[in-house]
Amino acid sequence: MAAYASTFILICLAVLSYFVHNSAVTISILILLVIKITPLAQFFPYVEKQGITLGIIILTVAVMAPLASGSLPASSLIKSFANWQSLVAIVVGIFVAWLGGRGVSLMSLNPTIIGGLLIGTVIGVAFFRGVPVGPLIAAGIVSLFVTQK
Repeated sequence: MAAYASTFILICLAVLSYFVHNSAVTISILILLVIKITPLAQFFPYVEKQGITLGIIILTVAVMAPLASGSLPASSLIKSFANWQSLVAIVVGIFVAWLGGRGVSLMSLNPTIIGGLLIGTVIGVAFFRGVPVGPLIAAGIVSLFVTQK
């Protein structure tokens, strides 16, 4: 019965994501449904264990692509140290990366919060035009309140 409940929830989330025009979440959920209803389901342990790492790798490749392609010249990167807005972006980037690290640790140590993070992320994406990169940062923020590191 639990398998049907999770499938039903995924379908509802996919429909909601479709209607709020969030193709990234819709496609992600559809991929999970395909994995779930096919023999590919045997790979769920790998997806659960390595999915975040793979996602971070793909996201990092996408963020660094302009530098690699040359559309963001190295000179522009160096000039960012002379602009106060870029310096603020560097500090915020460091802080967010630190929060994300705490988030990954918290989700590993306390998987019970993952449900809340998922619900919050879906609501943020569906109703506030957010993007689904929030769970790691959200977990990092939660870790500031629930752990003594």
